[in-house]
Amino acid sequence: MNYQAIIDKYYPEENELKHILLVHSRSVADKALMVAERHPELHLDCQFLEEAAMLHDIGIIRCDAPGIQCFGSEPYICHGRLGAEMLRKEGFPRHARVCERHTGAGITREQIINQHLPLPEQDFLPETMEEKVICYADKFFSKTHLDKEKTVEQAERSLAKFGEEGLLCFREWEQIFC
Repeated sequence: MNYQAIIDKYYPEENELKHILLVHSRSVADKALMVAERHPELHLDCQFLEEAAMLHDIGIIRCDAPGIQCFGSEPYICHGRLGAEMLRKEGFPRHARVCERHTGAGITREQIINQHLPLPEQDFLPETMEEKVICYADKFFSKTHLDKEKTVEQAERSLAKFGEEGLLCFREWEQIFC
């Protein structure tokens, strides 16, 4: 798979949004690959980790998030599902799963119902080890402060805003991936 060709297809112009996507995704990919290097016992697929990390946020182009130069029409919470649809159309269902399962520490059906989120009423939780590693790595990088990696404590504070469930999951991952 040529992830750059897919990015270029959906982001044909060299602009700030593409820059944000590429820098953020490269940071996530590098962190995920660092986890794989530190933990050979996990037998992670490094090629897939890099590809999926580089594509995990491809759906932001269709969202309305002016602070990160996204001028689409969909709510930002939908970027994972939208990216998954894009990658499934490209013939990459495994990569699509990473898109739809990386938000927060995953999103449960109950959260979607209780918070009236504009998502299908189903669980979007990372299941494979690669999905978990990319979701974990993503929590250390924002799209608004591209030059900074969050500390574990900062990542935990960001997750805590959305409930205890995601925070507990992240802490489990920290024990495995640290």
